[in-house]
Amino acid sequence: MILIADGGSTKVDWIVLDNSGEVEMKTRTLGLNPAVLSVQSLIERITDNEDLKEYADKVTNIYFYGAGCGTPKPTLALKKVFEDYFVNAKAVVKEDTYAATYAATTEPGIICILGTGSNSSYFDGSDVHTTVPSLGYTLMDEASGNYFGKKLIRDYFYKKMPEHLRQEFANKFDLNADSVKENIYKKENPNAYLARFAEFIFRNERNDYFNSVLKKGMKDFFKNRIKTYDNHQEVPVHFVGSIAYFSSDIIYKMAKKYNVTIGNIVRRPIDGLIEYHQNLLEKV
Repeated sequence: MILIADGGSTKVDWIVLDNSGEVEMKTRTLGLNPAVLSVQSLIERITDNEDLKEYADKVTNIYFYGAGCGTPKPTLALKKVFEDYFVNAKAVVKEDTYAATYAATTEPGIICILGTGSNSSYFDGSDVHTTVPSLGYTLMDEASGNYFGKKLIRDYFYKKMPEHLRQEFANKFDLNADSVKENIYKKENPNAYLARFAEFIFRNERNDYFNSVLKKGMKDFFKNRIKTYDNHQEVPVHFVGSIAYFSSDIIYKMAKKYNVTIGNIVRRPIDGLIEYHQNLLEKV
């Protein structure tokens, strides 16, 4: 029995497959980004889920694909958390780019993630390669939820946001300066907190202001995370994540500008992960 998880900073989708590859259980927890959460928080977010408790001694293999798992230290910390809780299981922890790859294509191409955070990698048909490591929400993450969230907050306080939108924005969110600073600088998951503000763009009718914000973010992403691959005009570029899904019109326009061919745009990679692991089980 295997447990598959696709996780970002905001949420994690979990799937249990029985030995024949049939889906036995689906559940969801809060995000498990080991780069921004303490070990205790990681443990609590897993143990608080009643569905997962039922499988704590039944699962034999765990495959976790998540944000913050691109460097050894946080990856090993999360692996230990899993193997301590799922007592009979061996855990494999990989960066979320692998999940995005398995969900988007089986052929060579560039894989881009645009969700709470952002990333890109090149898939050569068997292995995943990255030209620029992700340094997270503070330094990178162009065109991600937290990138757009930061932009909206800045524009609100600098009064660069159109006045009618400023009023709507203030009605929807707690924009007390002390509250904003506490969530960003003192609480866990500041990237997920920032990403929540990005919903404002996608839950309102698109206008010139929103389009300008999206275009700037996508331009930065194409320049810094796609053009770094020498073959970016020769292979398809795939996108995975909710931000990509809801910004597909901007993505296609930017792709035309940079002579890039867009492949698949996948909102949720978990379905592709299920099929990938079902195929692996069939080969065993």
